[in-house]
Amino acid sequence: MKVLIVGGGGREHAIAMSVAKSPRVEKIYCAPGNAGIGQIAECVPIGAMEFEKLAAFAREKAIDFTIVGMDDPLVGGLVDVLEAEGLRVFGPRKNAAILEGSKAFSKDLMKKYNIPTAAYETFDNAEDALEYLKGADYPIVLKADGLALGKGVLICRDREEAEEGVRSIMLDKKFGSAGDRMVIEEFMTGREVSVLSFVDGKTIKIMTSAQDHKRAMDGDQGLNTGGMGTFSPSPFYTKQVDEFCRKHIYQATVDAMAAEGRPFKGVIFFGLMLTQKGPRVLEYNARFGDPEAQVVLPRMKNDIIEVMEACVDGRLDQIELEFEDNAAVCVVLASQGYPVSHEKGFLIRGLDRFDGAEGYYCFHAGTKQTDRGIVTNGGRVLGITAKGRDLKEARANAYAATEWVSFDNKYMRHDIGKAIDEA
Repeated sequence: MKVLIVGGGGREHAIAMSVAKSPRVEKIYCAPGNAGIGQIAECVPIGAMEFEKLAAFAREKAIDFTIVGMDDPLVGGLVDVLEAEGLRVFGPRKNAAILEGSKAFSKDLMKKYNIPTAAYETFDNAEDALEYLKGADYPIVLKADGLALGKGVLICRDREEAEEGVRSIMLDKKFGSAGDRMVIEEFMTGREVSVLSFVDGKTIKIMTSAQDHKRAMDGDQGLNTGGMGTFSPSPFYTKQVDEFCRKHIYQATVDAMAAEGRPFKGVIFFGLMLTQKGPRVLEYNARFGDPEAQVVLPRMKNDIIEVMEACVDGRLDQIELEFEDNAAVCVVLASQGYPVSHEKGFLIRGLDRFDGAEGYYCFHAGTKQTDRGIVTNGGRVLGITAKGRDLKEARANAYAATEWVSFDNKYMRHDIGKAIDEA
């Protein structure tokens, strides 16, 4: 098989590494890819939003299977464009990717089908939102309706902060057109857990759990980022939590989308909050999480191509997902100043240390191949993942491996997986 992967971050590197393990795959292309992906796939200089170019390339190279990794092209309808060309593609169509593309849609869906989530209101203009804040309870959560690179959520401690947040999202357009509409919802407390799943339109199969760290600095301080690290499995995702979610959340979501005439095929990422009243859905994503994919996929035993094809063909019920009985931790090496501003172009040293290192992975996120070697080319540069028999061993291994690599302005959190000690 010839496979095309669309995207160029750490998530796509993790997908490419899994795809490369399939005996059925002879050639992998990635558009646009990055320096790390370029070591196992042929990178193609086509952007993820250049739908017609991607379709033309897939036709020209007789691509057998396309995997869309990123949210923007999924929400924009790339799957529909490729399917119209008669191509086989993994990922939800545009009318199903709205599950991630619109916070208001997903909240309304949960309300209609009694899927547990936080109480909320949706607003189309700043005046109504500001008026609502006068009688609200605090803290409170503001969410830009559209895609905002995982950063469009503000937690506000008081009315003053919330009013400033409304203005920045809806009037100053801090997140661009993503802030044309806004969801204001109750602040929930508890443990956050991420659960990834494969879906074929009617059947859902749950992957192993994970937990992300969104804040830029140690102690969960600083701005929200795309994710500074993650671990899998979550010790807080117990058998009881799993049973509740399977009964009230997972299948209910798949059935709701089918009932709405929007059958979902691909990956649904469930962002959960484990509250005192039980699990609640924080958010849905319509694709693998990043960096969650970097700890979940290395632990998956199945041939990823077989699972993805079963999703496309509606026969996921015939697949039994299997994961290793171990743990994995990923620590993101970022550029100093991320997520606000950062310099690029610094040479990365020590990447060869990962060659043949069993149970250690270096997933490239923001890197570029140059005449000097591989250089930094983004805010999140590398995701250093390591396995271990348990979470504590995996964390120790991951942090040891972060020392193998060096580049100017290297920055990371030193407390990824701190919740492990509280389990």
